Amino acid sequence: MISDRHFFTEKLLEWNRDTNTRSMPWKGEKNPYKIWLSEIILQQTRVEQGWPYYERFIQHYPTVKKLAAAPDEEVFRLWQGLGYYARCKNMLAAARQITNIHEGKFPDQYDQIKALKGIGPYTAAAIASFAFHLPYAVLDGNVFRVLARYFGIDTPIDSTAGKKQFDTLAQELLPKAHSAEYNQSIMDFGAVVCKPQQPACEECPLRKKCVARHQQLISLLPVKTKKLQIKKRYFNYLLLHYGNDIFIRKRTSNDIWQNLHEFILIETPGPSDATTLQSSTAFKTILGSIPFELEGVSAPLKQQLTHQTIHSLFISLSVKQQPNLPDYTLVPRNSLHKYAFPKTITAFLESHHLQLF
Repeated sequence: MISDRHFFTEKLLEWNRDTNTRSMPWKGEKNPYKIWLSEIILQQTRVEQGWPYYERFIQHYPTVKKLAAAPDEEVFRLWQGLGYYARCKNMLAAARQITNIHEGKFPDQYDQIKALKGIGPYTAAAIASFAFHLPYAVLDGNVFRVLARYFGIDTPIDSTAGKKQFDTLAQELLPKAHSAEYNQSIMDFGAVVCKPQQPACEECPLRKKCVARHQQLISLLPVKTKKLQIKKRYFNYLLLHYGNDIFIRKRTSNDIWQNLHEFILIETPGPSDATTLQSSTAFKTILGSIPFELEGVSAPLKQQLTHQTIHSLFISLSVKQQPNLPDYTLVPRNSLHKYAFPKTITAFLESHHLQLF
């Protein structure tokens, strides 16, 4: 086993030096602020999607102090389209922690880094090793997969025992003098060679000792115990126009899209339509006896989140008498671009540009 571990580490480092051509703007970065920013953006986000966001954030906020001082609305607007908006909220909170507690200097100790809002063991290890060369092994989806396949580990990675086992193994494999290089190697290797689907086994420098390859376990590893339950939700948005203005509100409840804006929302347990909604109690509560004109109904839109599928319907209405909606704010239609909206609403607005702006 010791020789297998030595082979594993040496071959990974060799592959990284001689073969790895994976390119990313933050690769090799030593600035902890930029490393942190890239890691937060890449949580639940593909590199190709996160890349332009990283570059825009660096351009707008070149230092953590600049980010900490930025207005929330401005930062959320720049984040728009990335999803998982709790990341953006936590990122702002962490930037302000660094500014207020650490006087604008990014902490250089693992425990202090991990104490920042929104930073878990993986992100703390990445920053600690890449920026400060501290001996902490990263453990993300790519690393779990490489370790599970090479060593033939069938302990579920989402179990307490599995997390402990993989964490211990990852730390034991880490060459302490080359933590940054090794961590980058194993993450890149999982992304381009030991891929989830169709791994490049014939090109793999680890194939000689890979348990999963020799025992035909590649498609079975790593193991997860929990099956993801996808919840379906049905959002019916009323685009209620009063003159040249339209009603919107910021989502503040502990739910998806917190701190983003939306139009008047009626959530229903299943698919609905404009006729059914008009006779609902929720609709009557919103408009009361105020007459309205139905201007249009969109085709249904769907947005897939990790744990939820959001089905959305947009219904455009106009009124000549202003309804009393204390939770909503009237804003000019031509200023909607100043507000951050969820991806579904943004897609709708972009597809109806001429009608709404």
